[in-house]
Amino acid sequence: MSLLVAALFAVLYALIVIVGSLLGVGSFLVYGLLAIGLMAVQFLIGPKIVEWTMHVRYVSAKEEPDLYRMVTDLAKRAKLPLPRVGISPSPIPNAFAFGRWQSDGRVCVTKGIRDLLSPDELRAVLGHELSHIRHRDVAIITTISVIPTIAWYIAYGSLFSRDNRSGSAAVGMAAFGIYFLTNLLVLYASRIREYYADRGSVRLGEKPHHLASALYKLTYGSARLPKAELKHAEGVKAFFASNPSRAAREFSELRSLDADLSGTIDPAELSALRDRRLRLTGSDRLLELFSTHPNMVKRIATLSGYAT
Repeated sequence: MSLLVAALFAVLYALIVIVGSLLGVGSFLVYGLLAIGLMAVQFLIGPKIVEWTMHVRYVSAKEEPDLYRMVTDLAKRAKLPLPRVGISPSPIPNAFAFGRWQSDGRVCVTKGIRDLLSPDELRAVLGHELSHIRHRDVAIITTISVIPTIAWYIAYGSLFSRDNRSGSAAVGMAAFGIYFLTNLLVLYASRIREYYADRGSVRLGEKPHHLASALYKLTYGSARLPKAELKHAEGVKAFFASNPSRAAREFSELRSLDADLSGTIDPAELSALRDRRLRLTGSDRLLELFSTHPNMVKRIATLSGYAT
């Protein structure tokens, strides 16, 4: 992750040099300030957008004692301020964490996930979500997302402006290439944070096979939903514990992990995956390249490395 952030800021430095030498530093500052301003607004109003999109209703310990108890215990273990606990009526089985900073943390579960997971599996997923808050993932991804945003504005402004100065088109093409590259790097960073949150759940005391089984069930639950339901949450799926858009494809890959066809992944099945060689197709790897979440088979295989 450190190397990735260093690479992103090295690309940003190269972009400053290119734009500054060909169009002037002033042009870069205009686009840079515009991108930073928009990202700051998004960061500030983002929680409200998520709440509105997912129809989040915050609950008290009296209303939801079991859910509240899980979140409270995990927050204490993670040494975090108690986040607000919410419920979404969405049938998509998932959970998500959001908020501007640790003291503004919010954890939400959908109706779909509560109907699908056992208490141990739900707790493991909540451990994953609280780890996102603990690791400040929203702030990190928002910060590095400024870089492709700056490149996009420079590319658009240079290619479609009426400025005929020499080098304007070259800057636009270079900026567009940098936008594409840095966007892929930001997606890669997001996938790294998902692995890190999975490990965070295990470090909070949750069993790897409970999280693996939960991810398996979430994939199955999303795969059987109509596409219209999945489309409703398209804009916030980056916050989810799993990517519902890829569920149908990934479930066909995951079925072989459930050797006894019990609908769960038990410790023995997870341990068996540790010695198994993964075979992913080129299309699987390509889909992962453009996704905020890792390939689910790879993700569960990583969890098998934490199993004892």
